[in-house]
Amino acid sequence: MTPIRKAERTRERLAEHALDLFETQGYEATTVAQIAAAAGVTEMTFFRHFRTKEAVVLTDPYDPVIAAGIRRRPLDEPPLHRAVRGLRETFAQLPEPDVDMVRRRVRLIARTPVLRAAVTRHNDVTESAIADALAGPEEDALAARVSAAVVLAALTVGLYAWAEHAEGSLGEFIERALAVLEPDHA
Repeated sequence: MTPIRKAERTRERLAEHALDLFETQGYEATTVAQIAAAAGVTEMTFFRHFRTKEAVVLTDPYDPVIAAGIRRRPLDEPPLHRAVRGLRETFAQLPEPDVDMVRRRVRLIARTPVLRAAVTRHNDVTESAIADALAGPEEDALAARVSAAVVLAALTVGLYAWAEHAEGSLGEFIERALAVLEPDHA
């Protein structure tokens, strides 16, 4: 087994045990020591994979991919349309995530106030990445920022709705949320 594969397996094992503990005893009542012990590793190993306990749930590799997808859209489109269409194209190209794990993570976030607050902080970074992708030499910075905030709000609501429903794919819920912003392209 290669070192990279072993690291990936350790990270996955930590995330799975963390979610199990968060769901059974609550996010705030769960310690890093408990997660590490359940996964059969040391706390130091936990921190090699996750900077914080919060990062187990909030790690999101999609921000750069989303921003790149939006940048590929034609500059003559209004910022909101560029954002929506860029997101649609990006999500259509992404591999299907581990649905069970993602749904559990999003459900936990939706039901845990401290994690929802952390998502809001994290969304500020994502919003800036989207706004930067929308900003062009002739683009109104306010329009870019508003468009980024609106699209991100739609995505967040779509994710939370998907997490609470047993039926429907993540892609369907994201599309439904984006269709509210651009219904004629649904």
